[in-house]
Amino acid sequence: MPVRPLSRLSRSDLADLNAFKAVERTRSFTKAAIELGITTSALSHSVRNLEERLGVRLLNRTSRTVAPTEAGANLALRLEVGFKEISEALDDINRMRDRPVGRLRLNVLSDGARLIIARHLPKFVSLYPDVEVEITVDDRMVDIVSEGFDAGLRFGNTVPEDFVAIRLGTELKWVAVASPRYLYLRTPPQMPEDLRSHSCLQMRTGQGTIYKWEFRRGEDYRVIDAPGQICVSETALAIELALAGAGIAYCLEQRVNTYLSDGSLRVVLPDWSPTESAIYLYYPGHRRVPQGLRELIDVLREGIEHEHTTQQ
Repeated sequence: MPVRPLSRLSRSDLADLNAFKAVERTRSFTKAAIELGITTSALSHSVRNLEERLGVRLLNRTSRTVAPTEAGANLALRLEVGFKEISEALDDINRMRDRPVGRLRLNVLSDGARLIIARHLPKFVSLYPDVEVEITVDDRMVDIVSEGFDAGLRFGNTVPEDFVAIRLGTELKWVAVASPRYLYLRTPPQMPEDLRSHSCLQMRTGQGTIYKWEFRRGEDYRVIDAPGQICVSETALAIELALAGAGIAYCLEQRVNTYLSDGSLRVVLPDWSPTESAIYLYYPGHRRVPQGLRELIDVLREGIEHEHTTQQ
């Protein structure tokens, strides 16, 4: 098949170059396909077509890995510059509009998804109908830049350095909770160390470790390696298990306010409930802020402030 130089780029050429760029950055056809919103087979077809038109292999593929060839690495580096210029040019055009337009990709921890995004995103999409928002809920710490996200939501003490970090709300209270049924059948703990003789619902963090429960009363700070027969990886399931009487859960007070109000759950060791870092939205400071992100930050902060004011 004769090689056709890409001196005049067609729409198909640009789409295939963008497909290659996504695969090279994520080092995965599966991840790139999800990011681009197409099937893995369609993505593979695009990259293969590009290689055939250029007459050179761009990616080395095995059953487990994808890595650029020398030619592919060089092309990806040049494309990074070129696509950045195109993106910034489009951003300049969009800024001439009355409203932002585009697509925001957010990586959000589950607590942030439930306490912030679910509550306040509806207002944002109502105010800015030309901005599409894609949300990945993930408690793992990921590199939002290399994974193609515009911003992330994490607890302040876990936000990576060298990012612009915007605090969303105040510090958060953590509580240990259990159902009345569970507490009726066992002697309620009086001190954090008493939890060692209880059934605690362990939580495996996004970093793969089992979370140690923290307690504070005045200047007295204690960390407990809470024992338990059950270990989960999401707060929602831990809360449901606590409601069912399976054990004591440890979570943000805001996640269980409704159950505390109706008596379905009770706070264990209330005098020891610590207050920790707020949730922050963060994004890379070395890149131009994407369309709609500043507006999203304003809506989130305004909504959280309104909630705080009405609860006082």
